[in-house]
Amino acid sequence: MAGINPDLPFYPLNIAVLTISDTRDMTTDTSGALLAERLVAAGHTLTDRVIVADDVDAIRGQIGKWVADEGVDVVLTTGGTGFAPRDVTPEAIRPLFRREMEGFGVVFHHASLATVGVATLQSRAFAGQAEDTFIFCLPGSTGACRDGWDLVLAMELDSRFRPCSLVGQIPRYRGICP
Repeated sequence: MAGINPDLPFYPLNIAVLTISDTRDMTTDTSGALLAERLVAAGHTLTDRVIVADDVDAIRGQIGKWVADEGVDVVLTTGGTGFAPRDVTPEAIRPLFRREMEGFGVVFHHASLATVGVATLQSRAFAGQAEDTFIFCLPGSTGACRDGWDLVLAMELDSRFRPCSLVGQIPRYRGICP
């Protein structure tokens, strides 16, 4: 049965949070704050938290810095995944992927269907791997980030989750975390 096995060791990840918004700053960024709070409460390390505008070059520039940093295992983004004219997160980040994690969008939509109904169709949430860094792109609403973390990422990023978690695919944990 799937779930957290408390008898197994927990291996913390180094996670950066990127908010993509033309209007938010650190005092109004409730989505980025929620992700940062949740990941730290889960035992992971918040390596950085940045806000950039809905701009392809700005998004790619920040993601590129974190992908090049061996101290960042995972990037969580919030914002820019909808259908507004300035929502360009998928267009900015997908070309950086060497692999896409198609199942993330499916699982995210399934989880959020219970909280927002068919409005989940308005999200282009997605995930993938750029070099060895995993990137998860969530919508900009605080509720969507709550659903994304609580219903999907909290388990997938926990080394104790069985039958398997993504942690074993992080380079520094390969071979020690199944």
